[in-house]
Amino acid sequence: MGAIMKVSHPDSAGTRAGAPAGRRAFLQAALTGSAAAAALPRLTGCATPPPACGLRGGVLREPVRELPLRDDADVIVCGAGPAGVAAAVSAARAGARTRLFDRHGCLGGVWTAGLLTWIFDFKKEGLTREIADRLDARGARHGTQAAMFVYEPEEMKILLEELCEEAGVRVRLQTGVTAAYRDGGRLGAIVTESRSGREAWRAPVFIDATGDGDLGALAGCGWDFGNPETGEAQPLTLNVLATVRDVALLRDLLSQDDLKGHVAAVQRVKAEIRRAGIDPSYGMPTIFPVRDHVVLLMFNHEYGVKPYDADAMTAATLRARKEIFAIMRGLRALGGRWDGLQIVATPEQIGVREGRRIHGRYTVAKNDLVTGARHDDAVARVTFGVDIHAATRAKNEKQTIERGGVARTLPYDIPLRALIAKDVDGLMMAGRCISGDFVAHASYRVTGNAVATGEGAGRVAALAARRGCLPHEVDWTEAKKGMQE
Repeated sequence: MGAIMKVSHPDSAGTRAGAPAGRRAFLQAALTGSAAAAALPRLTGCATPPPACGLRGGVLREPVRELPLRDDADVIVCGAGPAGVAAAVSAARAGARTRLFDRHGCLGGVWTAGLLTWIFDFKKEGLTREIADRLDARGARHGTQAAMFVYEPEEMKILLEELCEEAGVRVRLQTGVTAAYRDGGRLGAIVTESRSGREAWRAPVFIDATGDGDLGALAGCGWDFGNPETGEAQPLTLNVLATVRDVALLRDLLSQDDLKGHVAAVQRVKAEIRRAGIDPSYGMPTIFPVRDHVVLLMFNHEYGVKPYDADAMTAATLRARKEIFAIMRGLRALGGRWDGLQIVATPEQIGVREGRRIHGRYTVAKNDLVTGARHDDAVARVTFGVDIHAATRAKNEKQTIERGGVARTLPYDIPLRALIAKDVDGLMMAGRCISGDFVAHASYRVTGNAVATGEGAGRVAALAARRGCLPHEVDWTEAKKGMQE
């Protein structure tokens, strides 16, 4: 267990140890006097009041309390989306004792809890290729392209669980990071909250793979968000899975994996939605075929939402779900090929394009895309173009997607330095919260690059932890060689 850590936050778990156990307590009472009751464990205890606190004016002063400090990992990864799973698996395969935390009830983040269903920039070596091959082996990847394709979210969930189990990653779901503490200039410990209450964890190296840069912000790192000139950021999108009676009847409305005819298809979809009496919030409403008669509907945009604002995120999610169901019902009412249209799953989380960009030892910039930058410590080669969705409803009506002034993007490198925090030692980033500017982020943010940066961060974190050095002291040439063996 290790040392005791003092923190100024009370236990926020829903129930305390020793509290009545609900249904089981009821069953025990009902069976009192029988042999069955004697066999049941008694999960009862004395009521334990919460600690006293200072309530003065508009301020609640939380009392200081001590948490046992867990010290059983070499690398701790916060966030189990594409980047986080890749980081954890890579670190564990490199011999590090690895813990992986995520606030959702499954691995995969936007791939699974977000029902993204569509992958970009995936034609790379390493874990990207391994994931694609394993999806193929179970018949869960659809399309003819290596770089972009559709996958089945439920199969992705179990695949990622298998990868973590095989590598020896210790996974904790429904657990979010809520605090970070430094030991001098180094990140020393984090605090999580879960069904088990508040817990403190120590490790030599931490990786922020939360997507929104939650850990970096908690650790006191500098960060950027949105367009520095306007303060605007890209909108959110709520994807949903739906079934149709006969997908062949929607053939002219489907966007296929090669994206040929995509623009014409979305224009026809938009015309159909308007025929149903609705003006969609997204200017390019898209239908992707998933499998058989299952399709993905990408019809929604939520503008001006900061992903670190809980109230704004909640309101955006509720608005988005309401809009998607209204569109689905409107289309179904048209009859014909829309007859039988039904939503079968909405995501646990709304899709976020932009979160915090944590300041690193290098900032991937617009010029890198224009010149096709090369680096000796390259952890990923990006081939995806700039994809900036309109930041407001008014701009969406004029130009739904723009390219940030980059006429042509050349393949470019993301260096290891962009994955290492500048303001605190012992912290790395992977996925869309790495260090970059607004335009570059609109290119590298897709999930193929998230996996590649996660794989590189995990490998370097493991080597740093095992050797007792900091991530920026690891020789990437050596780390890369180990990944290729």
